[in-house]
Amino acid sequence: MQEKTTRRSNRERTDATRAALIAAGRQLFVENGYAETGTPAIVAAAQVTRGALYHHFEDKGDLLRAVVTAEAQAVADAIVAETAAPDTPLEALRTGSDAYFTAMAVPGRTRLLLLEGPAVLGPNQMAEIDRSTGGGTLRDGLAAALPPEHRATMPLDALADLLSAAFDRAALAISLGRSAEDYRRAVGTLLSSLAAPAD
Repeated sequence: MQEKTTRRSNRERTDATRAALIAAGRQLFVENGYAETGTPAIVAAAQVTRGALYHHFEDKGDLLRAVVTAEAQAVADAIVAETAAPDTPLEALRTGSDAYFTAMAVPGRTRLLLLEGPAVLGPNQMAEIDRSTGGGTLRDGLAAALPPEHRATMPLDALADLLSAAFDRAALAISLGRSAEDYRRAVGTLLSSLAAPAD
């Protein structure tokens, strides 16, 4: 019993240290940017040793990857929660797009996912993070919402990539002060046109 309690306590401390480093990294990467954030500042903010940082992460880039992954997972979870029981596939896409914009409005998230992450980690790692956090959801939603005559001929992967880029561009614009409602409406119109039957 004592051994199990000790193992649990050690695991809890390990998890707490990792969480503290991720939280500190997030705060500093948002406030100062990745390039201007040094590891001494990270360990000071997390109130851990430099050895603890390198026990959990290979380097500062590995910590950024963990931060970006956590943010991407939070967005994915928010979309799944809002689209659990849609009336129609098109409604699921619309609700999911609204959930995306709401989730991306969390302070610092746009900078981490759309600026710092891609600049430091590169497209391949960002694509891997996207896949690991439910990146296929949009493609699946499009496949369900498209009319049969479009579904048979439409290159779904390419369409999902383009639509994802449009979502990201809109999130960046909103973060810079553009009208969130305008972008939500524009995306809604785009989704409706994609799901409309061919004449």
